[in-house]
Amino acid sequence: MDKTKIKKFLSSFEQIPSLIYLFKWIFICLILGVITGSISAFFLLSLEWATNWRESHLWIIALLPVGGFIIGLSYHLYGNSVVKGNNLLLEEFHSPKKVIPFRMAPLVLFGTILTHFFGGSAGREGTAVQVGGAVADRFTKVLKLSKRDRKIVLIAGISAGFASVFGTPLAGGIFALEVLILGRIRLDAIIPSFMAAVFADYFCRFWNVSHTHYHIDSVAKMTPVNLLWSLLAGIIFGLVAMLFSKSTHFWSNLFKKTINYPPLRPVVGGVILAVAIYFMGTTKYIGLGVPTIVNAFKIHLNSYDFLLKVLFTSFTLGAGFKGGEVTPLFYIGAALGNVLIWFIPLPMDLLAGMGFVAVFAGATNTPIACTIMGIELFGIESGVFIALACSTAYLFSGHSGVYSSQIIGSPKNTSFTREKGLHLSEVGNRRIKK
Repeated sequence: MDKTKIKKFLSSFEQIPSLIYLFKWIFICLILGVITGSISAFFLLSLEWATNWRESHLWIIALLPVGGFIIGLSYHLYGNSVVKGNNLLLEEFHSPKKVIPFRMAPLVLFGTILTHFFGGSAGREGTAVQVGGAVADRFTKVLKLSKRDRKIVLIAGISAGFASVFGTPLAGGIFALEVLILGRIRLDAIIPSFMAAVFADYFCRFWNVSHTHYHIDSVAKMTPVNLLWSLLAGIIFGLVAMLFSKSTHFWSNLFKKTINYPPLRPVVGGVILAVAIYFMGTTKYIGLGVPTIVNAFKIHLNSYDFLLKVLFTSFTLGAGFKGGEVTPLFYIGAALGNVLIWFIPLPMDLLAGMGFVAVFAGATNTPIACTIMGIELFGIESGVFIALACSTAYLFSGHSGVYSSQIIGSPKNTSFTREKGLHLSEVGNRRIKK
């Protein structure tokens, strides 16, 4: 039997190229997982150190403008090509132009650590996702990947970063497939996305890095009335998610319009934040805010905690400091759920858990990933309530989101069919022109 007949025989079995495809992506995702997971471990340990040092030396918050200038100047001199952050990953996925510069990884990594060290209010997801994307795109050049494979490796990088920083590989794998196009999921990349997420999470834990554990101990009975209450809670979570997204974009646009020199934006923002923190006399609303998130499941919080976190985080990110949005969204959602017990007769820890993931779902337009994250973190017992809250929050957050480069693949309801194909950043402008 000659080689031509052998190739013809093998090509008749679809599983043969699938097996080759599988082995190729196991190799790529394993290396990606080792690198991204290890960097995430370093990042999480560094954030813990920065937070502990800041809380023990509160005078450092007075130097927040200095930290802002260092971050702003670093990006102005070396990071103009990567300043868009997560939106750059989305843009390169939709309209590939050039390999993402690797400098994105160290710039956002140390920029985020400095933000937390000096007292800014930010998260960590954006940093991990950008690191994962920058690392993943190295394979495009080294392995000379095709355009289609480049898109897949970018998805794998996003899932690796997300999964390793939160310890949720299932949610990380789905998040990367869901976040790129609003209303669509890229199933052609499902194997690499899940493998990268699992490998990265494993190698992050390999370095003995632990993740915060949250618990829902009281789950309401699944009655029609309780499910309706869940829908009401989801509507409120969605509206607050929209408030956060629009606030972040508002502050960003305001700083860009009023201050022409980019390095000065976080300096001015840092002065305002430092003064506000001083007069408030608390650090409750800066940093990740994990202690407050934990307390939201156990004790009654102030009714205004979630609003102040919206203000501090949107202002911090809008001024040009670095970090993600997700952990602050967890804070906002959990604190809001904690308050809803005033008029929604569901257990406080259940409402906090629903808000934890639902506000995130509304702000990032990833209801399926957030539902899976809720089940990973809190258990299947609360799964139905979490799913209802996430899907309703997704609907009522409107065509807005923290990632302005998301493309609308399927509008959220049939009243907005004309929005299909637009970036989220174009939706508001189009309505204004009308």
